Amino acid sequence: MRHGIKKVHFVGVCGTATGNVAVMMGESGFQVSGSDQNVYPPMSTLLEKSGVKLYSGFSADNLRDEPDLCVVGNAVSRGNPEVEEILNRKLNYTSLSECLREMFLRKSHNLVVTGTHGKTTTTSLLAWIFDSAGMKPSYMIGGVPDNFERGCRKQDGKHWILEGDEYDTAFFDKRPKFLHYLPELAIINNVEFDHADIYESLDAIKTSFRRLVNIVPSQGMVLLNADDPNAVDVAAKSFAPVTEIGLSENAAVKIKNITPFAGGTRFTLFDRQFEITLHGECNVRNASMAIAAAHFYQVPFDAIDAALRSFKGVKRRQEIRAEIGGVTVVDDFGHHPTALRETMQGLRNRFPNRKIWALFEPRSNTTRRAVFQKQLPEALALADAVFVAQVARLDQLPPDQRLDPEKVVEDIRAAHRPAYYEPDADSIVAKLVPQVAAGDVIAVFSNGGFGGIHAKLEKALREKSGA
Repeated sequence: MRHGIKKVHFVGVCGTATGNVAVMMGESGFQVSGSDQNVYPPMSTLLEKSGVKLYSGFSADNLRDEPDLCVVGNAVSRGNPEVEEILNRKLNYTSLSECLREMFLRKSHNLVVTGTHGKTTTTSLLAWIFDSAGMKPSYMIGGVPDNFERGCRKQDGKHWILEGDEYDTAFFDKRPKFLHYLPELAIINNVEFDHADIYESLDAIKTSFRRLVNIVPSQGMVLLNADDPNAVDVAAKSFAPVTEIGLSENAAVKIKNITPFAGGTRFTLFDRQFEITLHGECNVRNASMAIAAAHFYQVPFDAIDAALRSFKGVKRRQEIRAEIGGVTVVDDFGHHPTALRETMQGLRNRFPNRKIWALFEPRSNTTRRAVFQKQLPEALALADAVFVAQVARLDQLPPDQRLDPEKVVEDIRAAHRPAYYEPDADSIVAKLVPQVAAGDVIAVFSNGGFGGIHAKLEKALREKSGA
């Protein structure tokens, strides 16, 4: 694909992954342009600073200077004026995943991190270990790791470390993204039902993971969670060697002696103690996968240990956004019931004996639906008190398919936890802030902006404390 391509245009350029790849391609010598409906900082600033020609809004005119290749973002669909122009003029187009594969991954050694939960943290940890060890890896991370300036970068080493998403690739390619990444090593953190808008069942998701395992070469490696029967099952017919990592007796590499402390968590792996700056069993598992992968590539344990101790975390993963008047505000991307439960466990370890308020926005394509009507109350009830907001984009779902947030609240109350349904950020902040006290922790759970709730909380807490 690279031959003869100089000018590349990205349709939907302001997505986190798409924007970072656009910047990387500009740094690799391509002439890059891009368009999006919502062009605003920080992504617009990064793109413009990197020399990407940026168009606000979609228009056929944006393709007047005919590009050699159009990269169509995952969120872009038929009816988009640029998509229609591309198809009508038979311009050369591809998906972001295929662009990465053909432009960068064919001549590299690729480590692909997958799973329903923990992908971003595990990928960030693994990239940081390789980088700290002087291996100069290239990486693509679906979030913002605090140890790197951005989530995607091409470096001079032979390895690419990629977060592999099971979501579909583009409107014209319904295969999972991770099938495009040519993995020599695949990590499978866990396999659960998610993405109810494109998968009809857990079995359908497992089929996608089986297809991933089936393209790992026989000289490669599959690392998986020994404690997750679904992860074990999807790798049952792997042609590549499989190593199971976990707490259970059947794990080839056992995680032992998990010990929380104020600054993080200690645990034993490969009969050696490691220390991470993160909290919760879920992050021990994430770190263990990264350690095992790095060990497979002969990174010395001392280098791995040093990298783990200097890892700063990932934005929106138990990220402390503010501490005002003795109240701590934590931002977390969690939206799946399992992620909510595991994050709550981590918060309990991190903030022992403190009251935890959970604020939850049903925003993902799965939690907006009634799929987890029973499981969400069970997970949220692990907090001391809960607020649940209105289902996002309510008009896009038939009433019989929607999550009922008021029933979620009712079920949490039945578990003897205070719980409230408030439709939006303003009403949540108005009802919450008078009730909080110094020492409380407010955990905001959403995979979106939640109506600007973080800034609104901070403003109200400052006014209350006189700060």
